[in-house]
Amino acid sequence: MPRIIFIEPDGTEHIVEVDAGMTAMHAAISRSVPGIDADCGGSCSCSTCHVHVDPEWIERVGHATGMEEDILDFAVNAGERSRLSCQIHMTAALDGLRLHIPEWQR
Repeated sequence: MPRIIFIEPDGTEHIVEVDAGMTAMHAAISRSVPGIDADCGGSCSCSTCHVHVDPEWIERVGHATGMEEDILDFAVNAGERSRLSCQIHMTAALDGLRLHIPEWQR
């Protein structure tokens, strides 16, 4: 079962085990990880599940493309490592993925 490590702005870590195929956003919501609001429920139509992928993981996770890139234009402090956690589908290869939660979502 893959694990995701969500890291709050103050450094607090939340380790969440997930089923393969589940999105990082659904994993965060199911464990009440603070800072992942997911207002649209995972339909890639808001930026309230925005995360920064840890540098060592970005090549494995991949960069945002298409509609996700457009939605990230509305995210606070979005950058090259920004992703919407609703668009990150977990696999065994992503076990240990580290995602940094921004200070606030919009």
